[in-house]
Amino acid sequence: MLKTYTGSCHCGAVRIEADVDLSAGTGKCNCTLCTKMRLWSVEVRPEAFRLVAGEEALTDYRGRNEVAHHFFCHHCGVRPFERIDTPNMTGHIYYNINVACLDGIDIDELVAAPVTYFDGRNDDWGSTPTEVRHL
Repeated sequence: MLKTYTGSCHCGAVRIEADVDLSAGTGKCNCTLCTKMRLWSVEVRPEAFRLVAGEEALTDYRGRNEVAHHFFCHHCGVRPFERIDTPNMTGHIYYNINVACLDGIDIDELVAAPVTYFDGRNDDWGSTPTEVRHL
């Protein structure tokens, strides 16, 4: 079921709004950045994402994966979303929303949502990592 959520970084400088269907699934990645951040995300299309405030507070960190824009608030350091530009791989752009940054999320609905694990550490995005307990 599609719901509109608001969310923010810790200090509130960056605020977002997104139309999310948690029942469609969430994702966790084992790449070095996502593991360190403990990112638990939900994917949304560009038309379902809105940056409400704080564009000037965002810093775009791009690690080894050139398609991923890891936006974080330069005031508090929290990363409420990232933009993935994959026109050559999947043909589209999408946003990963950090579910921990969403306001009013129903915990029962969140833990009932299916989780897909991505093996970003080995650049094998279509495979599940052999170990996921720490993600």
